[in-house]
Amino acid sequence: MSENPDSTAAASGTEGTAGRTAAFSAGLGGRAVCVAGIGVSGPPVARVLLARGAQVTVVDGRDDAAARRVAEELRSEGARVELGAADGPPPGTDLVVTSPGWRPDSPLLAAAAAAGIEVIGDVELAWRLKPADQVWLAVTGTNGKTTTVRMLEAMLRADGRDAVAVGNVGTPVIEAALPDESGNRADILAVELSSFQLHWSSSLRPHAATVLNVAPDHLDWHGGLEPYAQAKGRVFAPGTLRVANTADEWSLRLARAGDTDAPLVGFSLDTPRPGELGVVENLLVDRAFVDDPRHSAEELATLADVVPAAPHNVANALAAAALARSVGVAPASVRAGLAGFAPEPHRIAYVAAVGGADYVDDSKATNPHAAAASLAAYASIVWVAGGLLKGADVEDLVRTAAPRLRAAVLLGRDRARLREALAAHAPDVPVTDIADTDGHTAMAAAVEAAAAMAREGDTVLLAPAAASMDMFDDYNVRGDAFGDAVRKLGG
Repeated sequence: MSENPDSTAAASGTEGTAGRTAAFSAGLGGRAVCVAGIGVSGPPVARVLLARGAQVTVVDGRDDAAARRVAEELRSEGARVELGAADGPPPGTDLVVTSPGWRPDSPLLAAAAAAGIEVIGDVELAWRLKPADQVWLAVTGTNGKTTTVRMLEAMLRADGRDAVAVGNVGTPVIEAALPDESGNRADILAVELSSFQLHWSSSLRPHAATVLNVAPDHLDWHGGLEPYAQAKGRVFAPGTLRVANTADEWSLRLARAGDTDAPLVGFSLDTPRPGELGVVENLLVDRAFVDDPRHSAEELATLADVVPAAPHNVANALAAAALARSVGVAPASVRAGLAGFAPEPHRIAYVAAVGGADYVDDSKATNPHAAAASLAAYASIVWVAGGLLKGADVEDLVRTAAPRLRAAVLLGRDRARLREALAAHAPDVPVTDIADTDGHTAMAAAVEAAAAMAREGDTVLLAPAAASMDMFDDYNVRGDAFGDAVRKLGG
């Protein structure tokens, strides 16, 4: 690991950025731009482009009531909107800004690429237009992104910085990056980035960035684990200070493949070596952003300051601390930020104690990697799992978790695959199968079944390892159903 990576070591992207931003922004006047997607990111992107004089056409394959309502709003603001199937960009288009979820092989984007038309994403557009002195601290990974950017935001604000968390945390990047109507804007962005957004970003240069972890996910979109991981690795751009999870093979590999002239800082749950952040007994310790990493260290916080103090969440806190320290945040501010941090709902959230067992909602564990982290946090578990596995392998998950499982309750479309894995790797674990396909009644039955098997000291853990859309609108609704059933159980 790199020694003494002070806060000026990694380029923040200010040099030369002002000129490039001005030129790109000025060049939008009269330019024909196609915005692909009318969902979350499309409308704010269209409005930013319209404000800079671009001729904007918004396209989307949907033609439902919600899409038509947004289309009318955008038309009233000066955009053309085409709903329904779109086989290619409108004639004359010389730039396409795509929503992150659009696959590269979708007809419109494939046609644009074949015609030599540049395709970028909303994050890339925000980067090209942002103020030159605005600092971006970027977080990507398969799991833990939202928690980490929220922790990072709390640390920065505790240090008196004008900072905001953006991405899948409620604020679109394009809106936060640019000054508002009064000319105000944040000085630092804690940016959550998906593999989709990074795929469509070419000039993005964060001050510092981390890849928290990499596990199989979105493989149908990227075409395999290698291209998925490489998309994540694009966050380690030239000049970007690299923060690597030394316990995750992909995170370390991608960081080492980045700009070798930029500092590399590691984090893990082990005792930190020089150039790393880690854990010593019950303390979070920094041996990277100190005057003499070989002979000194800074105490940042205690494990009690991390809520919940599950291993994967402690790793998230260390990653956030490394990014905060890269811009000079004081150790006391790291601790204050963690102490004031409130976890997002449905992320390893304690619900209640009933009959001597704790009930925990981790509905956000929508893939095996996330479920494995959750399962590793408890010693004796009645596991509530199942849903849409989307082709994910659960053999390693069940094999690793087997010693901690006292019982399992399975629901959802792909529960049979979990049942088969349990039979192979945990044959002595009793399994209850919930065949009901109605989400709320099925979850109520699952909680009742789990309660019947739980003993004092157990944790009844909802960590589905699967997506929710077979039975629920999203993981939030699934988690709410679990919580409602637990509270009903407890009277």
